[in-house]
Amino acid sequence: MRRLLVLTTLLAGLPFALPAQAEGTFSFATTPGQLPKTVVPTDYVIDLTTDMEHLTLQGDEIIRIEVQTPTADITLNQAGLKLASALLDNSQKAVIHQDDAAETVTLHFPAPVPAGMHTLAIKYSGPILKTPNGIYVDDYTDPKGKPQRMLVTQFEVADARRMFPGWDEPAFKATYQLNVTLPFEYAAVSNMPIIGTTQQDEKTKRVSFTPTPRMSSYLLALVAGDMASVDGKADGTPLRVFAPSGLENQGTYALGAAEKILPYYNDYFGIKYPLPKMDMLAIPGNYQAGAMENWGALTYIDNVLLFDPKNSTPRTRELIYEVVAHEMAHQWSGDLVTMGWWDNIWLNEGFASWMEIKATDKMNPEWDIWPRQHETRESTMATDALSTTHPIQQTIHNVSEANSAFDGISYGKGELVIRMMEGWLGEDHFRDGMRAYMKAHAFGSATSQDLWNALSKASGQDVGRVARSFTEQPGIPQINVAAVCQNGQTTYTLTQSRFTIHDPNAKALTWNIPVVAGGPGLETRKLVLGAEPVTFTLPRCDAPLKLDLGESGYYRVHYDDTAFAPIAASISKFAPVDRANILGDQFAQFRAGHGNLSSYFDLVDRLTAAHEHDIATLEEIIGKLETLDTYEIGSPDRAAFQAYARSRLAPVLKRLGWDQKPHESVLDTMLRPSVISALGDFNDPAVLAEAKRRFAAWLKNPASLRPDLVGTVSALAMKNADAATYDIMAKKVRDTQATELKLRLFQALANATAPDLIRRNVELAYSGAIPNGRISMALSSIASASENPDLVWKLVRQHEAEIRTHLAPWSQDGFLPAIAAHSNSPDILAELQKDPSSTMTTGAKIATAHAVNAVSARKEAVQAAQSQIHDWLASHTR
Repeated sequence: MRRLLVLTTLLAGLPFALPAQAEGTFSFATTPGQLPKTVVPTDYVIDLTTDMEHLTLQGDEIIRIEVQTPTADITLNQAGLKLASALLDNSQKAVIHQDDAAETVTLHFPAPVPAGMHTLAIKYSGPILKTPNGIYVDDYTDPKGKPQRMLVTQFEVADARRMFPGWDEPAFKATYQLNVTLPFEYAAVSNMPIIGTTQQDEKTKRVSFTPTPRMSSYLLALVAGDMASVDGKADGTPLRVFAPSGLENQGTYALGAAEKILPYYNDYFGIKYPLPKMDMLAIPGNYQAGAMENWGALTYIDNVLLFDPKNSTPRTRELIYEVVAHEMAHQWSGDLVTMGWWDNIWLNEGFASWMEIKATDKMNPEWDIWPRQHETRESTMATDALSTTHPIQQTIHNVSEANSAFDGISYGKGELVIRMMEGWLGEDHFRDGMRAYMKAHAFGSATSQDLWNALSKASGQDVGRVARSFTEQPGIPQINVAAVCQNGQTTYTLTQSRFTIHDPNAKALTWNIPVVAGGPGLETRKLVLGAEPVTFTLPRCDAPLKLDLGESGYYRVHYDDTAFAPIAASISKFAPVDRANILGDQFAQFRAGHGNLSSYFDLVDRLTAAHEHDIATLEEIIGKLETLDTYEIGSPDRAAFQAYARSRLAPVLKRLGWDQKPHESVLDTMLRPSVISALGDFNDPAVLAEAKRRFAAWLKNPASLRPDLVGTVSALAMKNADAATYDIMAKKVRDTQATELKLRLFQALANATAPDLIRRNVELAYSGAIPNGRISMALSSIASASENPDLVWKLVRQHEAEIRTHLAPWSQDGFLPAIAAHSNSPDILAELQKDPSSTMTTGAKIATAHAVNAVSARKEAVQAAQSQIHDWLASHTR
């Protein structure tokens, strides 16, 4: 699943979250879970009848089961269903005990069911939901303005149980043969090809699909509605991209990406894609998951699958490629080989996140994608440095905890650790290990230890010793570099500690850290730093020796003054990714209380004076200046700080200009909106005036503004918008059907600062103008962009009950914390902690704890930043 992690980074773990200690290789018997393992399903035949008008379903299923140990009770999952009857072997009727709170049903028989193979026949009924989880409906308006209804499923983590009773845990793999009765005009897609269609009556038809391979329940999928496709083929596998009819041609770009990626993955994994087809389906708007790797029927919110030349931007093009690559990587890592339990979700998500970048970079080298992963590194480490972090592998007890594990640690840290391991072992050894891992566990389950064993055998290294120190304990290592120059040579001593932010009582930990060191004109060194210091010597005293060369490691670096001085003096000579890395580590030292912002500003000044033009480096600078600007809210120095920031970015805009130049690089095209947006946020009068002019022209003629500037220009225009202008934009949000453009325009509206317009934005977010799956994100955006999170909190609380009716169960836990996390008010944090919803589930406790801790850490940073910026401005302003 490719969740859009704007909100889920808040769900980063409880303090003292436990790692999955002493993990072994996969064993079904010892794999965690909530269901008894006395009975195991092997095959399902599911027959659904849907009522799309009344939003109900009737189900008949036959499950072939293997009873491992004689038992009179068979327990399986259900959620929101009503079982009418259950029959064993066509003869024994079960007494049905449903536990809706536990989302289970127990079938009791008068005598123990003997060991061996049996069949269960179950009749049941249930609702088709409106919230984007389980089996639900997505109501939208088609390109001709006609209301349409699509049937959609989204089962990860544990919502297959909302469509059929079954063993809804990943280790219980089985085959699924799906039959469904639908409106006659609906096109239907599932994991496997259609094997038959029978007309039931004048309004309905029954569609039957080929049985799936053995797979986990959460990978089953069904999408049906008024859809059409563009078709292709790669390595003999038919490929289709489905979209609402009339929009299918916007899937051409994603189809082309898949046609390139599939042969690459077939070769990389050493196992050819095993299903007879691969479909990718665009779900219009109401799809909170972002994207999902259902085997053979990959689903995506439409704005990350469809490319519209009239409205889509270069960033959209890149995002589509990445998300397609991510979900396709899951067809092997996640689908063919599945983690045994959710404590290893990182095996799915971290690997797919790494692979999406690897594949995107291979197919599009001009995008310079690896250096730009610096942003992922910084956001991940900002989370991982707090006390509320958790190990990549953590003990997961229940579904609520499992949902919370889909966060920046599982995705971002997982990706970065895998990249580090590949860099240490070498691409060939890492690939060979992955091939062996896939072959050994195909159509089955695995643990992280299974992967370490395969990589160790392929590389000859003790991979587990290094990897487990990063996956089974929380936090970030820091390498401390001390340099002593004597007799024309420098002796370097490397030691390690734990890097933390706002966590004075953090437990001391030790890692085995793969280190790459080098610099301009220096030989590259590789080593593994453990608990003992490492010392080496270079035959010069001014060597710009940098650790984490290429930014392929997962650690922070702290240099003493002797080691850092030549790095700072030579920063412009380093590769762009290393320039961004040096900046990021220096800012991190400020956040940890070990460095002063003056060091960061000095580096920025060196780079901008040297006419820095690289997008990764400039976006690092822009991001940190914008962060510091938010820290300066309420400070009398804010105007002076903004003037400084403008002075460093104005030359970049002068080089880029407002309009795309012939033959300019795609990176400059993507950089331009970032620079304009930042200058506008820093109140550059010329930029704000030009944005206002272009916004007025765009309102009259939408073709007057390139798609990549629409969001930036309209956001700047909305900062001080009047009610009349707001009305125009709000109408555009309501009337626009294209999800990409709708969300872009709403994000612009979120920048309104007038209290009445903030109120109207909150109401607009849950009015139906924004798809249910994006309401939480929209409200969080208002809290952030308006610079008035306290008012947003007040308004959300007033309408909380109604808002919650639109949210999927797994988004309820982080809903209020995502708003409160933007506030610095102790009263709001206290209100959050006292609210019953904050302790209702483990996931809610996790989200609340992280929000409170993040606010405390930010308040500490604000105090330090305002003091240091004041002093720095005093010494640098004449």
